Amino acid sequence: MDLGTHLASKLEPFVLMSKSAKGAAAAKLVQDATSAHGVYVFGELLELPNIQELSKSEQHQQYYSLLQLFAYRTYQDYLQHRDALPQLSPTQITKLKHLSLVSFAMERRILPYSDLLQALQISTIRELEDLIIDAIYLDILRGKLDQKEQQFEVEYTMGRDLEPDKIGAVLRSLEDWSETTGSVLTTLDNKLSSLSSQTVALALAEEDHKRILTTNLKEILEKQKENKAAGKRGMAGGSAYRKDRDDDSMDVDDPAESSKGKNRKASQEIASKPRSSKRNRF
Repeated sequence: MDLGTHLASKLEPFVLMSKSAKGAAAAKLVQDATSAHGVYVFGELLELPNIQELSKSEQHQQYYSLLQLFAYRTYQDYLQHRDALPQLSPTQITKLKHLSLVSFAMERRILPYSDLLQALQISTIRELEDLIIDAIYLDILRGKLDQKEQQFEVEYTMGRDLEPDKIGAVLRSLEDWSETTGSVLTTLDNKLSSLSSQTVALALAEEDHKRILTTNLKEILEKQKENKAAGKRGMAGGSAYRKDRDDDSMDVDDPAESSKGKNRKASQEIASKPRSSKRNRF
């Protein structure tokens, strides 16, 4: 459930009773509504004819102003115009301070204790924190008490009644917000389109890189295979060359051995022939 959405139902009994209440009874109804526990919105009651008539009565006009105070304004406004308003009870003062907290929270996210103490005419931080805690339990705002920094950090707040003469300003603010939001969405769409294009380009670049890497690796492997094959052919050629050299050496040695055999045979023949001697004649 959204914050404060249940509060409108708390006003319904007073709306029903106001249809038959006029004059002093309507004024008493305003006092009761502004004092009732859990009633923090009053716009629907303000619009009713019997309540509107109070603004035209000199005797009861101050009660219509009282209802406007609780619907639209803050405790500071009460201090400035208290002479034109009925005297508030402690319960009404506490409720008006709660509503003032809501108004401050609608304007700023960080509420310094010093500002709140002054605006709400509270003397101690303990009393201020108790007031804020009560408002949180009443589900009219949410936030965090920061005692170290002496401030209240607003997370969420209910909405207050909107004055009729401020509807135009709210509409202009909504139009500005819509225009700003549209510009932000357009910028985000452009960014997303750019990121999408970059993603596609990076994917294509990565694919090209993988393709080139695969081609290079394939070429390197083929080159390595070619080098190994060439090395094997070189080793086979070297072995054949050494074998031919060995055969040539053996062929050169054979004539020498044959020559040695012939020389030995010739020597033997010479030794076997008888020597002829010639005698000298005198």
